[in-house]
Amino acid sequence: MRKRVTALICVVIITCAVLFVLSCLLIPKYQRGIIEGSLTEEYYKDKAPHEVLFIGDCEFYENVSTVELYRKYGISSYIRGNSQQLVWHGYYMLEDALRYETPKVVVYNVLALKYNEPQSETYNRMALDGMKWSSVKVNAIKASMMEDENFIDYVFPFLRFHSRWSELKTSDYEHIFSKDPVSVNGYYLRADIRPMQEFPEPRALTDPSLGDYAMGYLKKMADLCKSKGVTLLLVKAPITYPHWYPEWDEQVSAFAEENGLTYINYVDKIDEIGLDMSHDTYDGGEHLNVYGAEKFADHIGKYLVDNYQLTDYRNDPAVSSLWKEKESLYDSILKQQLDEIEKYGELQSYGKNAIE
Repeated sequence: MRKRVTALICVVIITCAVLFVLSCLLIPKYQRGIIEGSLTEEYYKDKAPHEVLFIGDCEFYENVSTVELYRKYGISSYIRGNSQQLVWHGYYMLEDALRYETPKVVVYNVLALKYNEPQSETYNRMALDGMKWSSVKVNAIKASMMEDENFIDYVFPFLRFHSRWSELKTSDYEHIFSKDPVSVNGYYLRADIRPMQEFPEPRALTDPSLGDYAMGYLKKMADLCKSKGVTLLLVKAPITYPHWYPEWDEQVSAFAEENGLTYINYVDKIDEIGLDMSHDTYDGGEHLNVYGAEKFADHIGKYLVDNYQLTDYRNDPAVSSLWKEKESLYDSILKQQLDEIEKYGELQSYGKNAIE
């Protein structure tokens, strides 16, 4: 009987180990092209303290240079961002981060309030697959799943990605257990330039009310920050497309007032920031490039140091040593991109359709 139990335990262990390795092999690596799927897991590798956490979608992780915040003001920050990060994603990214540290300020970008229900399995996977397992991840998955998704597929990604056998590339084998960094403290750097295009006129809203599910999670975020003694700052990044309606702006302003929070709409401050959208965007005006992201970081960084008691980590030898490594990575990514642009006329490592 004892031998049978031992044999059964061994079979279970071996089966789980095989499933784990297969999942690591088959899950997309997000090392080239669509790199956003790597952002969540990179947070856990960072050793520096973060007095400022940015929570939000691409309006943060492509628009705020974390290195510029450090270079200009000594702010040690991290962007826990994801592609189409919905409010409940953001809430659980924050709750997860608070398991490891307690920042002084959390800055939340409000664009995702326009969505009141899960939107895409692909974006769910890109946000949640890289999160470490805990009750927080379990709750995040349950809050985010589309109707046709299954929880077990998150436990064993092999079950979801088994069809990728025929699509495996060299990078899948190279990065089965480790990945190269694709961001600098959550910031996704782009050095190419494509001036702002003309966007279509915004459609009239049939119902201007922000949804209860989304606003409920914003309230949970505010309550969580309050319980931890963390200041929550609400902002709308200085991007005009997708359109941010005045009706939404009024509701966020009212929420901020009701909950004793500050809300800043940076769309109204584009000129004050000094953005030149013929130069400071890489994709026609939907996201800032590194030149615009540094300008936005300069502007919001000044607000942060003027209004909150933040540490200038440039004067801390241990932390500044860590940030020197980040500055080096930032500069090397920038140089690589500039070299590619000079040689090929465009970036070769980014903007591809294939997920690797």
